Amino acid sequence: MKLYSQYIFPRLLDLTMASSAIAQYRQMLLKDVSGDVLEIGFGTGLNLAYYPETINSLTTVDVNFGMNKLAQKRIANAPFSVESKVLNGDNLPFAEESFDTVVSTWTLCSIANIDQALQEIQRVLKPEGRFFFIEHGLSDNPKVQIWQNRLTPLQKIVGDGCHLNRNIEALISSYFSFLDLEKFKLETEPEIIGYMYKGVAIKSGNHN
Repeated sequence: MKLYSQYIFPRLLDLTMASSAIAQYRQMLLKDVSGDVLEIGFGTGLNLAYYPETINSLTTVDVNFGMNKLAQKRIANAPFSVESKVLNGDNLPFAEESFDTVVSTWTLCSIANIDQALQEIQRVLKPEGRFFFIEHGLSDNPKVQIWQNRLTPLQKIVGDGCHLNRNIEALISSYFSFLDLEKFKLETEPEIIGYMYKGVAIKSGNHN
């Protein structure tokens, strides 16, 4: 599985996640990002083209060495400072309140210890910092949920740990308050994998 995870899957993901349908959501999400930014689950660097050039710096983490290798060319062409690290998002080697913004795009589905990862995001964000995210997850349709639950064990194998059935809203709301949350179906994908959660959140207790 290491051969698949490190060499084959990164190339497959790079192809599938580079679609124009997905690119428009990257652009919408990232246009208001500012300051010192941390992106977890950086993947092959497809978000780089959509960050504002006015951000101070970008630090990225991804546990997959193969993803990081593919991302290097995009990193080299970035108009701002990028520091990339190969490590898991559930154990971040950064001081508390280090970042103005944390970004996660199609990442929370595949982190094994999701609660610890969200605690880490909360820890490294400054008190008024923002968590920008777009993720796929549990549909609001009970019939679709049945198939998401059935197919998740298979999806975890072919998708390198990806879950179809995570309730992203419930997970994030345990640690953050939503400033904005949009749930929708991606028109180009079946709802089993195309039910999306997009939004911005801050640490719970910081928003009245």
